[in-house]
Amino acid sequence: MQPRKQTATPLIPDDTIVQLADLFRLMGDPTRLRIILACLAEPISVGNIATRLDLSPSLVSHHLRLLKAARVLRAERRGKQIFYSALDAHISCVVDDMVAHIGEPLDIEGAD
Repeated sequence: MQPRKQTATPLIPDDTIVQLADLFRLMGDPTRLRIILACLAEPISVGNIATRLDLSPSLVSHHLRLLKAARVLRAERRGKQIFYSALDAHISCVVDDMVAHIGEPLDIEGAD
């Protein structure tokens, strides 16, 4: 993955900082992050998420409600089932960037 071009970040309003912190806290839960990852490749049903992650469907549904309310995931009804996927490309970009970041070698001298 190509690194993004560096741009100067303008001052971010306090209310936006609070929203970002809430979003990162939500995505920071390991179970929710696993659910997000399961939804990135293709739309997936609650039952399939539960089976894939070895979780109860009710626990998966609880986390999905939170992620949908935070605009991380979207729901689409297909017959009797609801399928979940990432709301938009921003979500997969954030996850991809963080995976790339933790995979980089640690440069102690260059780190601030």
